[in-house]
Amino acid sequence: MTIGIGAYGPQAGYAVYAGLAAAEKIGRGAIGGFATYAAITADNRLLRHETQRGGSTTLFIDGESTGGPPPEEVARATAAAVISSGPERPDPLAQFLAADPKGGLVTGHRLPNGLGVDGKPMNIEALAHLLAGRSAREAVDLVLDRNREADIGLIAVDRRGHAYARNSDRVQRRPDLGYARAEAATAGAVVEVLHNAIHPHPALALTVAAIVLGAMVGAPQPAGWVTVEAGVPLVVGKENAVHCNANLVATRIETTDPILGAGRHACAGIYLDSAVYRDGTLIGLIMFEPITTVEDGRITEMSGQKSMRMSFRAPQRS
Repeated sequence: MTIGIGAYGPQAGYAVYAGLAAAEKIGRGAIGGFATYAAITADNRLLRHETQRGGSTTLFIDGESTGGPPPEEVARATAAAVISSGPERPDPLAQFLAADPKGGLVTGHRLPNGLGVDGKPMNIEALAHLLAGRSAREAVDLVLDRNREADIGLIAVDRRGHAYARNSDRVQRRPDLGYARAEAATAGAVVEVLHNAIHPHPALALTVAAIVLGAMVGAPQPAGWVTVEAGVPLVVGKENAVHCNANLVATRIETTDPILGAGRHACAGIYLDSAVYRDGTLIGLIMFEPITTVEDGRITEMSGQKSMRMSFRAPQRS
């Protein structure tokens, strides 16, 4: 009956839109109808958009056109959330997504605006906790610990860069749930996804979370390049590694696969994420892997080439 996405990080505004658009392409069921969306910019402005039909394809309007991505100020927002389901939900749609630029965002699935034991909408209660300085986790737990049989799942995004999602005990017993969390701490990016009544589950949530995180973090950029020439020795060792001289020319390739030390093989002799050492110092991790031909402990060819420049990224392992 709904999908909720909440994210914090670079370009979170665009990333949440991209996640919803992907869910609509992949999923079937209660998707592609109403959507209410909110984003908080880096300078603490709250931006809202909504639609009753069409989901991401009618959420943003550019003149007489729909179907495009969010405008730049929305795309660049550092916190964003959306809730979406089938068409024609009761107005005002903003009731389903509580937001305040001083506190953060509260979305979710099922009925996040449902009344709790205190007679107040539970998403509003969670937002009040954010405004009081509590974290996303604290805000959600405080509400759901007192409303365990409510028909609700909540996602909170606070202004300190945290996001947290949880279902009530009642919703957690459902057979049609999807849940995923993805984060990249070094980039300050995190996303939470909850959904129900949308198939496939739980794979949809995992896919959407990966798409949102990828949109925030982006593809890793090369920190440098190494050159590998045909004839370089390939030895069996304790790790996958490319050992280079001061000029970043490979002098030895190391592999953990014992089969590759003898005979002829068409293989990934230079493995993805292999450590790159320059005169014994770790400087990066290999970013792609060519198909290599190995003969008796030496690389003779890399994807049909006798010489190849290979990119490496910064050495922090994810």
